Amino acid sequence: MIIRLAEEDDFPGFLALAAQVEHWFGPMVEEPGFHDAVKVHIRRSTALVAASDGAGGVLGGLLFDAKAPVFHVDWLVVAEAGRGRGVGRALMEEASRRFVRGPGSIEVVTFGADHPGAVTSGARVFYESLGFTPAEATEPGPEGGSRQIYRRSVV
Repeated sequence: MIIRLAEEDDFPGFLALAAQVEHWFGPMVEEPGFHDAVKVHIRRSTALVAASDGAGGVLGGLLFDAKAPVFHVDWLVVAEAGRGRGVGRALMEEASRRFVRGPGSIEVVTFGADHPGAVTSGARVFYESLGFTPAEATEPGPEGGSRQIYRRSVV
């Protein structure tokens, strides 16, 4: 697996990742707003991909807002085939190395504790394993499910 800056040719890979998680996050694959967000992040060099060593394509993708002092993980998805293999952790480590300069904090919005995807996706446990702590609730997702901010301080 190679973690690298996303390129324009990776756009279909982002759509393939989005298709795997629309049941949790709501529509993305056909949404112009999502397309625009991915393309903007790619142009700004704030999109990362985890590329398979072989012909397996994109194992994960991350869109990052690198504005200090509060950095944001705008989107992080790992392909079903890559889950549990360190792909998400590698993407977050590379994002922190490339984009984060403290002092400040990194925030991510993930599922609320009562959301069906909270356990199934493993997102909350994943962020906690990286040192994030649950913070305040935030607006529901487009599918109507609860969301919560997770935050990690950086020095």
